[in-house]
Amino acid sequence: MSDERRRTVGVRDVATLAGVSRQTVSRVLNDHPEVAESTRERVVAAMDELGYRMNNAARALGTRRSRTLGVLASDALQYGPSRSIAALEASARRAGYWVSAAFADAGDAEAVAAAVDHLVAQGVEGVVVVAPHARTLEVLDELRIGVPVVTLHSADRGARGLSVDQAAGARLAVAALADAGHTRIAHLAGPADWLEAESRAEGFAAELAARGLAAGPVIAGDWSAGSGYAAVDPVRAAAVTAVFAANDQMALGLLGGLHEAGLSVPGDISVVGFDDIPDAAFYWPKLTTVRQDFDELARRAVAAVIGGAEAVAPDLSPVAPVLVRRDSVAPPR
Repeated sequence: MSDERRRTVGVRDVATLAGVSRQTVSRVLNDHPEVAESTRERVVAAMDELGYRMNNAARALGTRRSRTLGVLASDALQYGPSRSIAALEASARRAGYWVSAAFADAGDAEAVAAAVDHLVAQGVEGVVVVAPHARTLEVLDELRIGVPVVTLHSADRGARGLSVDQAAGARLAVAALADAGHTRIAHLAGPADWLEAESRAEGFAAELAARGLAAGPVIAGDWSAGSGYAAVDPVRAAAVTAVFAANDQMALGLLGGLHEAGLSVPGDISVVGFDDIPDAAFYWPKLTTVRQDFDELARRAVAAVIGGAEAVAPDLSPVAPVLVRRDSVAPPR
């Protein structure tokens, strides 16, 4: 490859090929409104032909805008947080932004504060906090961050919190079981220190009460399939005909354990999960579950931090969940 081909393509090269000034190329790069559409198209075509890549650091120096959003997360291995981070990155990219992520143990206040400082020091224009734990929010309340902040998976905690309506999703799950004729329903709950687990448990109890059904037993889980498998004996001891599992992985473990115990689903016990992970449609039986719209959640979060200083209020209303009916629910025998 020649030296000419190896050297970095710059704004001057784009301007020469497009037949415009360097100032015009700069205006196109910075989304300046006073650029004719035909000129913008010519500049973009020249960038594509030359393989020009934007230098965000250089643009930030000239515009005081980094076009970067910060994401602070913990428990990123769990399905909800990991799916949310991926959706945030995609939504930010569609809006012309990049994402810089930092991870911190939710139980370590100093680590959370240091992660926030790290993101702000990079010049991020806003921060989205994937905050499934109450203790993360408590740390954030003590910080002066200086840029717009939105929290995800924070239920109804905080003025700028966004989440799928967890309680409503739990009520959809219980309603599906009750509508099938079940009156003795157990809840396989998520960890007590997760806000979403708390909200799902509250929705479970609320729907039973609204239907005049007796409060169902609550069995502690930890989101893992293993804890679902371990719940088989408590489920059998409770003499219930249906179980609402707070996530699909626990439902998977429960299905396997029930099968080993000689019980059929949904013949002997009906099961509903939560999340609609990609594998749920391939469980045996195919799992009835509650779907969360992580893409819509991310879209609202990105819009909220980008437009944090605008007069138009961001849409922080809960995102509605959807029940996905499959094969794991049937009337009790």
